[in-house]
Amino acid sequence: MKSHNHILRRTVLAATLTLGANVIAAPAAKPLADWPHVTSAVKQDARMEARIKEIVAGMTLAQKIGQMTQPEIKFSTPEDIRKYYIGSVLNGGGSWPQGNKHASAADWVKLADAYYDASMSTDMKVQIPVIWGIDAMHGNSNMYGATLFPHNIGLGAARDPKLVEAMAKTVAKAVRATGIDWVFAPTLAVVRDDRWGRTYESFSEDPAIVKSYAGVYVKGLQGDLKSDNTVVATAKHFVGDGGTAEGKDRGVNQSTMSEMINIHAQGYYPALAAGVQTVMASFNSWNDVKGGADHGKMHGSRELLTVALKEKMGFDGLVVSDWNAITEVPGCAEDSCAASINAGVDMVMVPEKWKTFIANTIAQVEKGEIPMSRIDDAVTRILRVKLRAGLFDGKKPSQNIYAGKQEALQDRALARQAVRESLVLLKNNGGVLPLARGKKILVVGKSADNMANQSGGWSLTWQGTDNKNSDYPVSDTILTGIKEAAGEANVTFSETAADVDVSKFDAVIAVIGETPYAEGDGDIGPAGTLRLSGRHPEDLAVLQAVAGKGKPVVTLLVTGRPLYTNDIINLSDSVVAAWLPGTEGKGVSDVLFRKANGKVNADFRGKLSFSWPKSACQSPLNVGDANYDPLFKYGYGLNYASKATLAKLDTSYPEGGCGKSLAVPVYNPTDRSTYALYVSSGGQRVALGADLNAVFNLPTVKVETAQINTQQDAKRLTWSGPAKLEAQANKAIKLPAYASTDGALQFDTIVSAAPQGKVNIGIETAELDASAVFQQLAGKGKQTVKIPLACFSAKGLPLAAFSTPFSVAADAPFAATFANIQIVGGAAKDKDALACGAFK
Repeated sequence: MKSHNHILRRTVLAATLTLGANVIAAPAAKPLADWPHVTSAVKQDARMEARIKEIVAGMTLAQKIGQMTQPEIKFSTPEDIRKYYIGSVLNGGGSWPQGNKHASAADWVKLADAYYDASMSTDMKVQIPVIWGIDAMHGNSNMYGATLFPHNIGLGAARDPKLVEAMAKTVAKAVRATGIDWVFAPTLAVVRDDRWGRTYESFSEDPAIVKSYAGVYVKGLQGDLKSDNTVVATAKHFVGDGGTAEGKDRGVNQSTMSEMINIHAQGYYPALAAGVQTVMASFNSWNDVKGGADHGKMHGSRELLTVALKEKMGFDGLVVSDWNAITEVPGCAEDSCAASINAGVDMVMVPEKWKTFIANTIAQVEKGEIPMSRIDDAVTRILRVKLRAGLFDGKKPSQNIYAGKQEALQDRALARQAVRESLVLLKNNGGVLPLARGKKILVVGKSADNMANQSGGWSLTWQGTDNKNSDYPVSDTILTGIKEAAGEANVTFSETAADVDVSKFDAVIAVIGETPYAEGDGDIGPAGTLRLSGRHPEDLAVLQAVAGKGKPVVTLLVTGRPLYTNDIINLSDSVVAAWLPGTEGKGVSDVLFRKANGKVNADFRGKLSFSWPKSACQSPLNVGDANYDPLFKYGYGLNYASKATLAKLDTSYPEGGCGKSLAVPVYNPTDRSTYALYVSSGGQRVALGADLNAVFNLPTVKVETAQINTQQDAKRLTWSGPAKLEAQANKAIKLPAYASTDGALQFDTIVSAAPQGKVNIGIETAELDASAVFQQLAGKGKQTVKIPLACFSAKGLPLAAFSTPFSVAADAPFAATFANIQIVGGAAKDKDALACGAFK
C-alpha cells in the first residue's frame, strides 16, 4: 500500500485539471498532531443527566444488557423486546416486515408500533422506548416506492454541500414515514484504493470533500432532534475503513498516526461538531507499521473508541458495533465479546444470536470481566441519545405526522437535480453533446432500462441484486428520460445492438457499466484489474457493434468507481461518468439534450472526486501521490464550453491480471458471478441466485444463507436425504498455471451435524469420498479444508479447465455450511493440506 504522506496538508478541493483547464488550489492547513477536542452543538443538560443517573440506578443487570443489545427484525419479535428489555432493533439491507419486499410505509409503521408498545410494557421501574436503526444509504433505500438519490460518489462529484443537506432532510422525513428513528449514515470513509467494493459509498478520495459534507449531512438528518422530520444520525465507520491495504473489505489500514488523523478522520470532526449522536465502529484493523503500533481491530481498540473518540474528542453519544463485527475481535464470538464492550462499544449489533449474547454478557459482568462502571457508562450514553431524540416524549411511531404516508418517501425533483449535478463529462470530441431533440436515437447497453444497475447496492436489497424494474414503482430509467427528451417515436432500444442498422440513426447512446454490489461482493481482488471490459465483456461487445459506423456514439458509464475504460473511451465520441444515479434517470437526459429551441438545457457541472486510472493496475491512485499520473485528474470535468479533444488511448492490459494472487475464486464474497451455485434434490435442480434472503426447502435438503467469515458469505445446507450442491459456469474456464501448480481445492466449513451416510466432494465428474473428513470436523466450528488437486487427478481429472470446480453431495442426514470456495496454487504443500489417503 502506498503511503499517504504526500497529502498530510489539507488536500486541494479542486486539484490541477487536465486538458487545459485552470489550476485551483485551496490554502494548506497545518496538519493535526493528535486527536482534537471537538465542541458539540448538542450540549449536555444537567436535569437530563440527573434523570439518566436515576434511571440507570434503578435498572437490573439484565435490563442494562438488554438496552445494549441490538437484534435484527427477522430474529426478534415484539414479545422478545418486552421480555429481554431490548434497547434497539435494526433491519439489515433486504430485510422487511414479514419478509415483504413491497411492504408499504404503513406496514413498517405497524411493526414499529408493535416494537415500541412492547418496549413500554416491561416490568422496569422506568419504561425505556426501543430505537430502530436502518441503513438509509441514498434515500430510504430499503423501502419500496422510495426516491433513491445518487450514491455518495456522485454527490462528491457535485461539490454541493447545500444539496447534500437538503437530501439529508428529505431522507430523515422518508425514514420517519416508516416509523424508524435512527439512520446509519453518513459514511465518512475517505477511499484510497478503488478496488474496495464500498468505493461508491465515499464522497471522495480527498478528505476535504468528505469534511465539507459531513457536518451538513448530520444537520440535515438530525435537525433539532425533536421534530417529526428528524432522525438520529451515525458517523461511520470509525475509523480508516477507506484505507485498507489493496482495498480489502474489513482489511488492514496501514496508515501512520498522522495519516489516520489528517486523512481518514477528517469527516468526523465536523460531524461531531454538528452533534452527531452515534458513531459506528469499523470492521477494519489498523496497523501503523511505520510507527510500530498495531492497534488491531477497531471493535477491540480502547485506544480508538474510548481514548481518542470519547475522551480526547469529547464524544458523549453512543458507539454501536457493525453487523456481527464483534466476531472479528480476537477471543470473541457472535454472541460473546467482553473485549469489545471494554474497548468502548456501547450498543452491540447482534443480529441473530442475541439471546446467548445477553446471557454471556451478564455472566461476564458477574465474573468481573466487564466492570459494572463500563456497563453503566454504556447505558447512560444510550439513554442520553434516546432522551435527546425525544423518544421519551410519549409518542408512538404512528403519531409522527409523516407516519405511514407513502408520498413522504419521495422527493423526485431534488433527486433529479442531484443527478444533473453529479454527472461528469470525460470526453466530448467534436462537441457531440448536447444532442438536439427530434433526432433518431439508438439506445443500447444493459443499463439503459435497468433500475437495479442504475441504483447499485443498498437498494431494496443489501447487494442491490435480485431487483426488477417493477420493484421501483416510482422511478424513471435512463431510457425513459431519453425517450421523453428525444420523443418516444425517435428512440429505438436494443440492449445488445444485434440486427440493428446504425446508419438509420442520427446518434447512438450506450448505457453500460457495473452491475450491483455492496460490501465484500464488490471488492476487486489483488489479482483482478480495474478493467471494466474484463468483468463485463458485454459492454465492449455492444460498443464494437455500434462504433465506427459513421454515427456519433455517446457512452454513459453507470459505475460505482473510476475504472480502466480506455477501450470503451476509444470507441466513443463522448463519455459521461453517470455513477449510480438512483431512481431519477431523467436527470441524465436533462443534461444530454438541448432544449426544444436548441439552447443548452442544463450544462455539466460535476468534477471528479476520484482520480480516473489510465492503466488496468493503477490502484491506489490518489491526488497528492508521488508520481501521480492518472488519465483524468481529481477535479477534472468538461462542460459545454470546453473545446478539449481526447486523443486515442492505449488499451493494453495484463491478460493474467495484476498478478498478486494464487487463488481462483469459485464462491466467495468477491466473486459470486463466475460460477453460480445450484442444488439438486428429489429430481429438482434449483439455482440459488442472488437473493441472499431466499431459503430453499427442497425434498431432501434445506439451503439458507449464513455466515462463516463475513456477513452472509456462506450457504448452510441441512440434508435429510440425497442432494447435491455444485458451483457451475456456462462453459469450462481455463485454470491458470499459477493455480494448478501444487494447487488445492480450498473452502471454509462449519459442520454442525456429522454425516450419517456418504459425502462426496467433486471437481467436474471426479469425486472423492470425504465422509471420514466431515465426521472429524463435526462440532469443531470453522475449519479450512484443503484438498490437493492431485487427489482429483488420480481419479482421471484433467486440470486444464473447469466448468464445475466444486460439488458436495450427501446421501443421508448431514448439516454443514460452506464459504470462501476457491482453487489456490501452492496450497497443496501447506502443512494443513489433507493427504489423498484421507479420502476413500
